[in-house]
Amino acid sequence: MTDIQTEVQTYTIRLELIDDPGELLRALEPIANNGGNLLSVFHERGNITPRGHIPIEVDLEATAERYDAIIDSLRDVGIKVVQAGTERYSTSVTVILSGHLVDTDLSDTLTQIREKSNTSVTELSLSAPKGTKDISSARLQLATASGEIEETMEVVRTVAADKDLRVIEPLSLDSEI
Repeated sequence: MTDIQTEVQTYTIRLELIDDPGELLRALEPIANNGGNLLSVFHERGNITPRGHIPIEVDLEATAERYDAIIDSLRDVGIKVVQAGTERYSTSVTVILSGHLVDTDLSDTLTQIREKSNTSVTELSLSAPKGTKDISSARLQLATASGEIEETMEVVRTVAADKDLRVIEPLSLDSEI
């Protein structure tokens, strides 16, 4: 076994759990059962993802081999692993989307942005002054890995163009969280 395989590293895993009793325990058991050392658990009970789930962020220590086993075990028991890796999101950008956000499925828009880029939507505010059938706007704060902000913006532009939405971008794309 090499030093890389036995070296303990810190990992951050983002999960989405259904809002049922016992789900947090069900998500933590594969970590314990595979030798992960929990450092912190951030349980955002007041926030709901676009899919209606509870976002959870877990920091843990493990060897690379144990970490891979943890991720596999989480997926095997049906836990939604949203993001897994050693790098936390370190860059943030705020954009505004405008158009028929509700009619074009805002939840799908957010999901596409998240799944097509290494991005997390950390804040969302929606304004629909004339109701959901008319034009609305949403302010999104997006967190992404350092150096990937332009890639994230390209995904936002593409998703917006596909849905005939306008994007208002910041003048500078180098914000650190």
